[in-house]
Amino acid sequence: MKFNLVLGVFLLMLSCNGNAQNKEKATETKDKKEFSIQKTEAEWKKELTVAEFYVLRNAATENPFTSDLLDNKKEGTYVCAACKTPLFESSTKFDSGTGWPSFYKEIEGNVAFDVDYKIGYKRTEEHCATCGGHLGHVFEDGPAPTGERHCINGVALDFIPAK
Repeated sequence: MKFNLVLGVFLLMLSCNGNAQNKEKATETKDKKEFSIQKTEAEWKKELTVAEFYVLRNAATENPFTSDLLDNKKEGTYVCAACKTPLFESSTKFDSGTGWPSFYKEIEGNVAFDVDYKIGYKRTEEHCATCGGHLGHVFEDGPAPTGERHCINGVALDFIPAK
């Protein structure tokens, strides 16, 4: 009897499906994408810090609450740390409490989306549409008006203050 109960609970848990990652913008691709800025691994290593290379080129995640940009409240634009493409406006930044800079809207056309299964389930990955650098992931649990939470590695961003 206990075995049947445990098995039933286990099967129920496996059938649960969260909605935070059901991003329509994401598409599964098997092909290697081409970006307008193409560089070798050696060229990227020369230009980026170790942390930037680790996140942007290897799709890693920085530790939460470590980014200097997390508490930045200044007006301006967040750009790709690798190629300086504008990605997010400061007016769309909010405190998600997650430990990473979060935005409710990207600068359309400058952020690209893809699907990754790196941790065993489907997530919507974000990357720079110009150089392909990994930025973070987007979830559907953010504030109005979009309901999105772009959870971005701070090391993948540079901040350009408004003039």
